[in-house]
Amino acid sequence: MAHCEQVPTAVRTVDSVLTRMRALDAALPHRDGVAVFNRVYLAVTEAVDRHIEDGRSADPRAAIALDVRFAERFLDAVDAADRDRRPPACWRPVFQFRRHPGVRPLQFALAGINAHIGHDLALAVVDTCRTLGCEPVDLEDEFDRVGDLLVSLEERVRDELMPGPDLLQIADPLTHLLGSWSLDRAREATWTAARALWALRRLPDVAGEFTERLDAAVGFAGRMLLTPLPD
Repeated sequence: MAHCEQVPTAVRTVDSVLTRMRALDAALPHRDGVAVFNRVYLAVTEAVDRHIEDGRSADPRAAIALDVRFAERFLDAVDAADRDRRPPACWRPVFQFRRHPGVRPLQFALAGINAHIGHDLALAVVDTCRTLGCEPVDLEDEFDRVGDLLVSLEERVRDELMPGPDLLQIADPLTHLLGSWSLDRAREATWTAARALWALRRLPDVAGEFTERLDAAVGFAGRMLLTPLPD
């Protein structure tokens, strides 16, 4: 597989986004829905940083660029909400319901993962290709690595945040709600979306419409994941 070209484009470091996430973690109330997702994502980004520092990435420049572009999508949504601007549709349910007492922490964690991998990751792949002068296929290994980390983290999040003993989980409405969403399916759809957006880069009107539809669809799924549930 070809590597991305070593073009001299400035890219923020993973440390810079980690600093912002840690500041969010310190500033937000523990139960806040955005804080719940931020803690999940902080753990992922720290794992990515260790992976790169340990020399386990075949193309560190591509790994850093993709991880930073990816993280910036979430942080930009936080900034937009803080400044009373509308974040992307995929993130609006998380911000709208962030303090709702009927939404459980697991719902916030998975709704954030849905928004971030379902929408942000596709756009981050395109951003990175433009930054580094490469094609999506050159980032496929890094894309798969991020997806693998999220899958393992999703399993851990479900184990840690799913309430109640195993025998009661079958009857818990949360079990049925979350059973309708799959990270693996979202990840596959995201790779297809990234490739489609790259193919449409010379048709900005069509690419813009495609992006809006993707954003709205992911936002709809997120709204369903955040359905308030009885205690």
